[in-house]
Amino acid sequence: MKLRCLLSLSLALLLPLASFSASFSLDSQGEAGDSVKWMRVDDGSLRNLQKLERKLHHHLNEIDTNYIEPQRYDFTVMLQSITTYELYRLKTTDGKSITFAPTPLVKMGPYFGWRWIFFGYTIDVKHMFLKQEKSSRKEYDVSIYSSRLGIDLFYRETGNDYKIRRMSVGEGINTHELRGLPFSGLTSTIKGFNIYYIFNYRHFSYPAAFSQSTIQRRSAGSPMLGIGYTRHTLSVDWQALDQLVKERLGADNSQFLIDEDLLFGTINYSDISLSGGYGYNYVPAKNLLLAASLSLGLSYKRTTSDSQRKRLSFRDFSFNNVNLDGIGRFAFVWNTSRWYAGASAVFHAYNYHKDRFSTNNIFGSMNVYIGYNFGRKKK
Repeated sequence: MKLRCLLSLSLALLLPLASFSASFSLDSQGEAGDSVKWMRVDDGSLRNLQKLERKLHHHLNEIDTNYIEPQRYDFTVMLQSITTYELYRLKTTDGKSITFAPTPLVKMGPYFGWRWIFFGYTIDVKHMFLKQEKSSRKEYDVSIYSSRLGIDLFYRETGNDYKIRRMSVGEGINTHELRGLPFSGLTSTIKGFNIYYIFNYRHFSYPAAFSQSTIQRRSAGSPMLGIGYTRHTLSVDWQALDQLVKERLGADNSQFLIDEDLLFGTINYSDISLSGGYGYNYVPAKNLLLAASLSLGLSYKRTTSDSQRKRLSFRDFSFNNVNLDGIGRFAFVWNTSRWYAGASAVFHAYNYHKDRFSTNNIFGSMNVYIGYNFGRKKK
């Protein structure tokens, strides 16, 4: 259902950018209706709707063709590899810390696109070809780009393949034996969205870097302003972690993180942020593009359960709940309008701090692709 909601929202946002309109109705139970009702539209009304649609499309995708070349084809086929990363770092004020990260997940598959609609299928490469255990992680990411606006929608749920990457329990204690060990006692979910406005949209093209639907012909940059919302859930089985440490390091070092301030069970917090940043598209040669952007956001964390079992609200606003988050985007693209290939990466960083406990969460994905456009648009 969560994936369906994300895709429905993305389609609703994309419809104004398409060259046609569509509608879909639900009955009272929320399922597709079993009857279709037709509405007669006279030619004059239809022409007015088409004229309004063209104006809206032009308004949202207005560009300077001296800097940006628009897409000239209706169809595309593409082969894409997607690698996803994630990392959690937990730290106490006395300097003890532990870092968890799963093995990067690699998926590959073909895509077919018509204008703004893409259909694709990917397979878990490690599970299929290397016979490794299939990850139970759930990751849904949808990004929508126009010349003025960008929208990210995401939902991520941890799987069963987290490992201990690094641990610090104090001077003189060697934790090397714990590195790389599987740990299934960490569970988390993160879901949310980012919306950002591109000021120099006529000269700077995000679609050229991340969706190949335009081509950047001259170097240009732009400041950006955005808002975002995320919902985080984090749970750690400290008893299981304590037992693992005891088995590997001995009983004397097993109580390194177990105290009443950290036995919180599950923590839930919402993150509302206001961000600003800058992106630049550099064109070193014809058909080549190097793109980078960075946005930093001031975020306010609203906690609904924490180690003190308190509930906070905006009436209890405190600057201690304000943290700095960030989003980085990078891309390399070769695009002749007919053929294109490249790589792109997007990373999100979130921070959460309380008096005796803090977490840092980084997740992202890297795409490597090659594609071919065909079916030239009619003028």
